[in-house]
Amino acid sequence: MILVTGGAGFIGANFVLDWLAQSDEPVVNLDKLTYAGNRANLADLGANPRHIFVQGDIGDTALLARLLAEHRPRAIINFAAESHVDRSIHGPGDFIQTNVVGTFHLLESVRAYWGALAGDEKAAFRFLHVSTDEVYGSLAPDAPAFTEEHRVEPNSPYSASKAASDHLVRAWHHTYGLPVLTTNCSNNYGPFHFPEKLIPLMIVNALAGKPLPVYGDGLQVRDWLYVKDHCSAIRRVLDAGRLGETYNVGGWNEKPNIEIVHTVCALLDELRPRADGQGYAIQITTVQDRPGHDRRYAIDARKLERELGWKPAETFESGIRKTVEWYLAHPDWVSNVQSGAYREWIAAQYVEPAKAA
Repeated sequence: MILVTGGAGFIGANFVLDWLAQSDEPVVNLDKLTYAGNRANLADLGANPRHIFVQGDIGDTALLARLLAEHRPRAIINFAAESHVDRSIHGPGDFIQTNVVGTFHLLESVRAYWGALAGDEKAAFRFLHVSTDEVYGSLAPDAPAFTEEHRVEPNSPYSASKAASDHLVRAWHHTYGLPVLTTNCSNNYGPFHFPEKLIPLMIVNALAGKPLPVYGDGLQVRDWLYVKDHCSAIRRVLDAGRLGETYNVGGWNEKPNIEIVHTVCALLDELRPRADGQGYAIQITTVQDRPGHDRRYAIDARKLERELGWKPAETFESGIRKTVEWYLAHPDWVSNVQSGAYREWIAAQYVEPAKAA
């Protein structure tokens, strides 16, 4: 049995689905079901008896104690987090509460549980904390990619809260001996991605005939990682990672945002052409850049390849095609997550349209 926190969110749900497809080991899935947590992400599991879903907060120590005592997981994979930079700028408090305070309570609950284990159970237990490359800050255009030894320099409330949680995980290992592993991943994309993030937002807005908002000059560079590759990396680190170590997980796909948008438009031109025969790129507009927008992230994932033999299976070209095809095949999922609150957020967030790109 493993316990997954945040397992109804984008990456967590993909992990749970892949885990249950590849393993007979059951999953207890704890998710608070905030705006980005969605039971519909897990609909394919139906009434699978190996999937036990519990709605709850990682900060609820009484609930955690009960779940740990009842199910006795051999490992915990922590995806639970507030994760959108824009939302952290407008409301940092939720990010501090979940990512910092919540992680603290989770670590304390897990420490109490692990401390009571004995023998082989105690030796085999693992706590894997899933984090982000954004904790490293911003890179110059010609700077080497982030390694695990890179200085932590977070620039947004989101990345600062994740850096804090990473430090807590490290401290609980060095102070208390808790057997932890940490992964820092680059930008994920793929099925079930909440459509406030770049790639799904472009797909959804393009199909709806809406503007495709690009921040500033669109030249912010990110390393793109297909979500199922990320899931395979986490499984590999859980299986064989060295205790107390951090592993960077990247896709080796550095691309500027504007190139991503044009790629999505070209795929939609091929797979779902506009009725008027024009290309979707005519919908691209530039909007005011967000405060403190990091210019470049890049992950050096050679440690993960060298020590554990992991490499991504997807190229960006194959992964982005699969992603666009998934959204085209799941219009009901898209419409269900686009609540009134989501529409109000998008309207407030992407302001001051400028010239077409």
